[in-house]
Amino acid sequence: MKETITIALSKGRLLDEALELLREAGVEVADSNLNSRKLVVADTKKRFQFFMVKPIDVPTYVEYGVADAGIAGRDVLAESNADVHQPLDLKIGFCKMVVAAPRETARQDYKELSAVRIATKYPRITTEYFTHRGIPVEIIPLSGSVELAPLLGLSDRIVDLVSSGRTLAENGLEVVEPIMDVSARLVVNRASYQIKRLAITRLVEMLSKAVEKR
Repeated sequence: MKETITIALSKGRLLDEALELLREAGVEVADSNLNSRKLVVADTKKRFQFFMVKPIDVPTYVEYGVADAGIAGRDVLAESNADVHQPLDLKIGFCKMVVAAPRETARQDYKELSAVRIATKYPRITTEYFTHRGIPVEIIPLSGSVELAPLLGLSDRIVDLVSSGRTLAENGLEVVEPIMDVSARLVVNRASYQIKRLAITRLVEMLSKAVEKR
């Protein structure tokens, strides 16, 4: 009897790219299932089960074994600090995590700012980045519309993801410095990696071939 692998997928910007890569790897989910209200759906060959959750929740589902595997961005994985195996960079969901600020203050040295306040959806990454550089900052956690914070005087700078840079530009912001390059990773529960080794290895191989063909 074949082992079924349960995979957590990120809702939002990564979902379409992840599904397309899976299709290229020979794993397809019927549109009728994707468009239904089902919480857990299977691929057409019944080898995998998928469920879609918020990106930040993917590492948690995988770490605790609810999902055998998942697809999540490097940003989410670094922020969660989840204990999961990361066997493959999927080369999708490319963007950068950056520090950004209003144009008029973007070139100011941190020492010139009386109290550096950073608004971000990534408090762990931001704290570690500035602590490592010896720059004392006040972190203001936000869950969305981070670009609004400096415009309304809530923060001096922000840490967020940037793809084209259009949103920053339209809001009078510019990149001060990059923090990390971001792409999506395949993550695997450590116990599943041992217990379902053959099935997991097969999944990794299928996705690896699809990535290499691009």
